Amino acid sequence: MAQRLTLRRRLPYSTASNKRKIVKTPGGRLVYIYQKKLATPARCGDCKCDLKGVIRARPRKLHSVSKRQKHVTRTFGGSRCHACVRQRVLRAFLIEEQKIVARVVKAKSVGK
Repeated sequence: MAQRLTLRRRLPYSTASNKRKIVKTPGGRLVYIYQKKLATPARCGDCKCDLKGVIRARPRKLHSVSKRQKHVTRTFGGSRCHACVRQRVLRAFLIEEQKIVARVVKAKSVGK
């Protein structure tokens, strides 16, 4: 017959925060080990892809982790992926170029 197991915590219901696994101790007893929730990766705000170089951790753990593990040393490091940052820089550059061209065209038309 299977060995009976007692819960270590008071919560008896099968909820997301009460997941447990049966483990055999060195003494031969079976006990419950409570599983922690899996952390979702940090995601890019634009394209929703996973961010590289940012650790996966639950919010409470992220609070105690150092800043260099939570972001990448780049503009928009912890919130946007490399491709989206490149796109933003390119777009800003092209808009500035467009403004300069418009200014030159306007100056030529005034000169005639």
